[in-house]
Amino acid sequence: MAQIHSYLTFNGNCREAMTFYQECLGGNLFLQTVGDSPLADGMPERMKECILHASLSKEGMVLQGSDMVPPTGLVKGNTVSLSLECSSEEEIKKVFKKLSKEGRSDHPLQDTFWGALFGDLTDKYGNHWLLNYNKK
Repeated sequence: MAQIHSYLTFNGNCREAMTFYQECLGGNLFLQTVGDSPLADGMPERMKECILHASLSKEGMVLQGSDMVPPTGLVKGNTVSLSLECSSEEEIKKVFKKLSKEGRSDHPLQDTFWGALFGDLTDKYGNHWLLNYNKK
């Protein structure tokens, strides 16, 4: 079956953001700059340190990103959230605390009617996260 991976676009701080997410979530981080790609010769010098493609993977999780902003510009909205299904109460508390640092806790972790520990936050890069741990 096909899989869907989240792909985030940043405005020059993809390396910083993806490194932050690796610190919060763990996993293996791959970063490819424009300068290390076949596109390097056709790009302005200022673009060569920009991230062409980043991928953070851990078990079944894949989070991707790039600094390659479309010609229309980068517009952040509230139409996309990153949903993270945690495997323990300890994990959800640790990840929630790390991801919300310098961001904001929109709804603190709390027990829900569906039997989970759930909360949501907006991280310091403006990305919205939904964290869930099913207690059943």
